[in-house]
Amino acid sequence: QVQLVESGGGLVQAGGSLRLSCAASGRTFSSIAMGWFRQAPGKEREFVAAVSRSGGNTYYTESVKGRFTISRDNAKNTVYLQMNSLKPEDTAVYYCASRQRFPITQSAAGYDYWGQGTQVTVSS
Repeated sequence: QVQLVESGGGLVQAGGSLRLSCAASGRTFSSIAMGWFRQAPGKEREFVAAVSRSGGNTYYTESVKGRFTISRDNAKNTVYLQMNSLKPEDTAVYYCASRQRFPITQSAAGYDYWGQGTQVTVSS
């Protein structure tokens, strides 16, 4: 089992930046891929980014490419999502999730454990 705890959300103006963190425990962190998803009110949960076990491969949804960066520190059991040039449409609850199986998927159903979420609000 994996426990995930997100932090770093908040209120920011459009064009600003936030860095989300997700601390993991309960399993060898380097053996699991990690992803970030988000869910806006009235919408389905959507894939944002994912990173491979080693951190060598990253994946992004088109709308965040060039603005968001996912990374991980296996020594600290933590995955990050650096969000720059934020837009009001980025407003959502952001969740981190872990996936043990290979390969990485963008489907939320393919992730095994989830954090409780952290709210990101971008004002215009």
